[in-house]
Amino acid sequence: MYFTDRGIEELTSRRGDDDVTFAWLAERLVEFVDLNPEFEVPVERLATWLARLDDDGDE
Repeated sequence: MYFTDRGIEELTSRRGDDDVTFAWLAERLVEFVDLNPEFEVPVERLATWLARLDDDGDE
């Protein structure tokens, strides 16, 4: 188990039944980076990965 799995499990247990939009998620990511600028690169990578999930990889 990775250390991050505990955070993901907590997120699922606390917010797993919530409905959120990507706009809401984007706002929370911006807020998080504003409070924790040292995490800008990993958050950017996560956001880009999420944005491109359905790309077919031909690009």
